[in-house]
Amino acid sequence: MSFAALRPHLKPTISLAYPVVLSQLGHVLVNVCDSVMVGQTGKVPLAAVSLGVSVNTMVMVMGMGLSMAITPLVAAADGQRNVRQLGRLLGSGVWLCIVAGLVLGATGLLIAPLLKYLGQPAEVVALAAPWIRVIFLSLLPLMVFQGFRQFAEGLGLTRQAMYLSIMANVVNAGLCYMLIFGNFGAPQMGMMGSAWATVAARILMALLMGAYVLRAARLQPYRAAVPSWFRPDWSTLRRLVGLGTPIGVQMMFEMGAFSFSAIMIGWLGATSLAAHQIAINVASVTYMAASGIAAAATIRVGNLRGLNDAFGARQAGLAAYLLAFLFMATMGLLLVAARFYIPHFYNHDPAVVAQAATLLLIAAAFQISDGLQVVGLGALRGLEDVKVPSVVALLAYWVVALPLGYTLGFVFEMGNVGVWLGLLLGLTLVAGMLLWRFRQHSAVASTPAAVLAGS
Repeated sequence: MSFAALRPHLKPTISLAYPVVLSQLGHVLVNVCDSVMVGQTGKVPLAAVSLGVSVNTMVMVMGMGLSMAITPLVAAADGQRNVRQLGRLLGSGVWLCIVAGLVLGATGLLIAPLLKYLGQPAEVVALAAPWIRVIFLSLLPLMVFQGFRQFAEGLGLTRQAMYLSIMANVVNAGLCYMLIFGNFGAPQMGMMGSAWATVAARILMALLMGAYVLRAARLQPYRAAVPSWFRPDWSTLRRLVGLGTPIGVQMMFEMGAFSFSAIMIGWLGATSLAAHQIAINVASVTYMAASGIAAAATIRVGNLRGLNDAFGARQAGLAAYLLAFLFMATMGLLLVAARFYIPHFYNHDPAVVAQAATLLLIAAAFQISDGLQVVGLGALRGLEDVKVPSVVALLAYWVVALPLGYTLGFVFEMGNVGVWLGLLLGLTLVAGMLLWRFRQHSAVASTPAAVLAGS
């Protein structure tokens, strides 16, 4: 497909994407802020945060995947101007997120005692277990935020979540500075201060996002169409669960692979784990930016699909692919250039800095694969194609990437570099297979008549 055919879709995709990019960055910058400030207290606390973030992320993404089912269904219903269905999606989506937040938040109490069985350094486990118990409390307000946010984004209202994420990051950074180091008369809590700061910031996000959706005049017709705020519409809820569960499973397979890689690297010691945390922290920033483009792809593809414009949906998806490629290629070059400077923002231990710089070089190599695979997932969600990507993620990460990473890292004694090379291969496989899947799946509906209508 020519660039001229994609050009009309670039501006609306960018317009939707950039607020989502900033909002998505808000989630990951919480971890960046925690890691940077905690890293100043030593490499063992930084390693403990790495372990805690890995475990928390593996559970958190299951809930976020469930909530992401709201966006394509809202986009499709909005394309059809189906206000009644939008009301059902609002009420049922918020209910789903509240229940998921309660369940996922409670798992922290179950997971923390199991850390000692993961083969991690004892001093790291001792710090990570209480941190996990607190950070899991933030999953309930995070899921409430997600429920309202995904509904608004499905309508193309992406700036509100952006503003709130920026505000929450300012609050989180301020509280981290106070509670970690004991500044401005606050108690000096060390790394535990970062966990409580995250809880407070996410509560604020949930309250403000909920207030916007429940009070904004432009959303009044959809609130009025909610059948009941006290119980969900069960048919809509089943549809959300049916679509969201494969998304959550796919995300859990992907993030679970990265989390398990952190556990494997933890077997190498606190230095390797701290270096891994720096590199994965930086890579997650660019990934979340690409996931903002993916969210825009979901909205655009879903909306055009709701309008029965199959060819336009295909063009919108491919335009998002182009944007992700250009952005992630640029980020890869920046990581290569700055790989020796970035680690010093986190920690000054020479061994940690040296290992992190090497891992950042591998992170630069998988930037394009990482961007293309997340955009592929977003475009396919717009087509409500979510089951096959889950199988692709399972095979690529857990059958290929992790076993290869273990073999390179421990059998061939390449250490954390070997584990990361396995992840590089997994991301590349997923990116290629999802691009092929999108091209095949979107081409099925692109009949000559649809092409003519879209030209």
